[in-house]
Amino acid sequence: MKQRALRAALPLTLPVCVGFLTLGTSYGFLMQSQGLGFLLTLLSSLFVFAGSLQFVSVGLLLAGFDPLHVFFLTLMINARHLFYGLSMLEQYRGLGWKKVYLIFGMCDETFSIHCAARPPEGVDKGWFLFFITLLDHLYWIAGSALGALLGRLIRFDATGLDFVMTALFVVIFLNQWDESPTHRPALTGAGCALLCLALFGSENFLLPAMGLILLCLSLGLRPARKEANAQ
Repeated sequence: MKQRALRAALPLTLPVCVGFLTLGTSYGFLMQSQGLGFLLTLLSSLFVFAGSLQFVSVGLLLAGFDPLHVFFLTLMINARHLFYGLSMLEQYRGLGWKKVYLIFGMCDETFSIHCAARPPEGVDKGWFLFFITLLDHLYWIAGSALGALLGRLIRFDATGLDFVMTALFVVIFLNQWDESPTHRPALTGAGCALLCLALFGSENFLLPAMGLILLCLSLGLRPARKEANAQ
């Protein structure tokens, strides 16, 4: 049963493998270049497993101790997971202990596969979803561990390496721009960020900007649904 579920899950996760090995390696390099070491990199990917937040956490680990700031920054960056969880309530129902790991291992890519994929006939749904999550998690761990190891062997100027996540978010922004005919989500995000940047400065604008974006998108959700239904 487990082997059939693993064989069914593996091909679906291979595109994620390519992306996670690349991004994970960049994260490992960045951690090593900042002197945070292999072990901390491995533990972070094993127990945090939060992608963009892990890149942000490099600066947080090097900054002064401010747990309240870390809490709210983490909440804002990963607020989308609240909606992921709500949409998975029925999908994860009755899966026993696997549900705990499925909740912990949820990321954007895993969520997308869980939404679109269905287990083949004769394959247990719980193990199918479990192996999708596990494989994606292992890809990220492997990538970050590889980056940290290479960072020990290869010495180079890592200035600008943290820009990899900025580049990723630029791609996500462009994708949002293309997918929405009105460009409302992309324009909302850009407008809120620029407004908060002008009001609070570059050091303090992130949390207010993300809160304002969440508020604006929440307020615009009902009109957007009405507009979609009318069409």
